[in-house]
Amino acid sequence: MIEARGLTKMFGDKKAVDELSFIVHPGMVTGFLGPNGAGKSTTMRLILGLDRPTDGVALINGRPYAQATAPMRQVGAVLDAKDVHGGRSARAHLRALAQSNSLPASRVDDVLDLTGMTEVASKRIKGFSLGMSQRVGIAAAMLGDPEILMFDEPVNGLDPEGIVWIRTFMRSLAARGRTVFVSSHLMSEMALTADHLIVIGRGRLLADTSTDDFISENSAARVRVRSPQQQDLARVLAERGAVVDRVEGYLELSGLRTEEVGDLAAEHQLTIHELFQQRSSLEDAFMELTGESVEYHAGSAPHAPAPPVSAQQ
Repeated sequence: MIEARGLTKMFGDKKAVDELSFIVHPGMVTGFLGPNGAGKSTTMRLILGLDRPTDGVALINGRPYAQATAPMRQVGAVLDAKDVHGGRSARAHLRALAQSNSLPASRVDDVLDLTGMTEVASKRIKGFSLGMSQRVGIAAAMLGDPEILMFDEPVNGLDPEGIVWIRTFMRSLAARGRTVFVSSHLMSEMALTADHLIVIGRGRLLADTSTDDFISENSAARVRVRSPQQQDLARVLAERGAVVDRVEGYLELSGLRTEEVGDLAAEHQLTIHELFQQRSSLEDAFMELTGESVEYHAGSAPHAPAPPVSAQQ
């Protein structure tokens, strides 16, 4: 279990982490989300004792990580896949780690096989792609067969097969009762991987909830309908008080339930080909919650939104 209690970190007059408190429980994948500059990487470094908090405390199974007697058997972490000695081969790098942490040499071949790196184990790391470097980092994290895993952007540079592999890998670890804490900017991947989410903005906790609850609490469900009599249906729906837009060949509306839309169409003898409730994505919910916490906004591309359909059209 990972626990942060009032965790605060100042860099000069800037508060990178602001009285952050949360618990990462075993048996599930916990996603760690936030805009750029939110304090995610700093928080992970504080948990691992790589930075010292200005205030508060970070604990691993109830104790600071610095007090761990067998660190790699307790926690495996990948924070920067390229932060390794590039002149060493993957096998030599892993052997050095195993030896320095009193781990059996047999674990090196085990984790090389686990991460699909056996065939390139004798090659120097400096020639590896980012995706291959990520696999070496994951192999190193697994050397001690730890109960807690921490990954910062683990799918960076991975191809589609690698992304599916790391997703399956993290979920299998959680299913075996491990604690898995992973930060990522890929919302679509987190939606498939994470059971629980911790979301921060400007160093402060914004949400600590299940992925499903996060989406439902931070977005509004809308109804979509497709009909060969689209214009007539739009007029009927607007007359009943719905706010109607045209989106991707559908009428998208709020203010009426799917049952009410179906009943209205039947009442006016209008044909419906599709009718369903459109759930927001994790990305939509994330943008809704964190919009005011983004420090750096890119300029928007020119875009003219489709006007709403009124009852007079």
